[in-house]
Amino acid sequence: MSAVMSAAATAGNAPRTSASQATASQATASQATAPTVAADPSPVTMAGALNRALADSLAADERVVVFGEDVGTLGGVFRVTDGLATRFGEHRVFDTPLAESGIVGAAIGMAMNGLVPVVEMQFDAFAYPAFEQVTSHLAKLRNRTRGRLALPVVIRIPFGGGIGGVEHHSDSSEAYYTHTPGLRVVAPGTPGDAYRLLRQAIECPDPVVFLEPKRRYWSKETVALSTDGPPIDRAVVRRPGRDVTLIAYGGMVATALEAAEAAVEEGWDVEVIDLRSLSPFDDQTLTESVSRTGRAVIVHEAAGFGGYGAEVAARLTEQCFHYLEAPILRVTGLDIPYPPPHLERFHLPNADRILDAIARLQWADGNG
Repeated sequence: MSAVMSAAATAGNAPRTSASQATASQATASQATAPTVAADPSPVTMAGALNRALADSLAADERVVVFGEDVGTLGGVFRVTDGLATRFGEHRVFDTPLAESGIVGAAIGMAMNGLVPVVEMQFDAFAYPAFEQVTSHLAKLRNRTRGRLALPVVIRIPFGGGIGGVEHHSDSSEAYYTHTPGLRVVAPGTPGDAYRLLRQAIECPDPVVFLEPKRRYWSKETVALSTDGPPIDRAVVRRPGRDVTLIAYGGMVATALEAAEAAVEEGWDVEVIDLRSLSPFDDQTLTESVSRTGRAVIVHEAAGFGGYGAEVAARLTEQCFHYLEAPILRVTGLDIPYPPPHLERFHLPNADRILDAIARLQWADGNG
């Protein structure tokens, strides 16, 4: 842990965040990061976009440090941090012991003393030993100090299934974090948005749980990586439509778009909304869409009972009740522990299951 101690010691020379600074930072927390000069569009994977976001943030702000299990020499299990330790040095990108609670605890201390830590939990369920640090300290310190201390910590968590991983490697744990006031929770669905959201998360004065859909690490998009675009707390319409609103985030965004294209043959014009920000929730974008289409389906990999989609359905029912033509439906993972790799295709939502849900939306013209 010597590298961690060295970085924390260096931070001792950095000024602490004053009450006025914290207030000013909070006022700008939901704004987009200052635009970067975008290069010409080129094919990039989500892993590549995240790597570029980390590199650009490290280059732009000397307070940023990146650490976690195997993120240094190895470049991370999924190679998201590949080459960063060589480029920026082991005092800014370094490995830690296999101790998630210690990783987040060190990050909290660093942030209290002026650094901007970006930590990796390696796999979703590996983050659970750090849960006490996240929920009892990271999420509450600003409130506990009445705004005098901000904790600009980003916790990167590869989450979800679709890679043939065993249990403890394929959890969708977003509901745990969104239920905790004081945390921002975001999940990119495209490579371009992964770059934008990570840059914004690192510049945000609030703690951010950054959920990376590991099944999409190798998906490609031809895009010019830039911070210019929607702010960190807004949803975006990925595909406009008039008949039904399909709501997804993270790894399910591509699945929802696939289902929307297939729905054309069935005569349905499906609007796809990528939530991006799970907490705070963008009520405006969602209610405008559902009030117009009158129907909604929510898709996520996590188990349905008590899942994040239940909160989305409740909010939309409260705000759009008199516009709804049918009950809001959910397409989710099964209410079981994550299955073995050869069975996960039965557990994960796919386009066919989404189309089946759309067909059950009480179409008066018999289209369902």
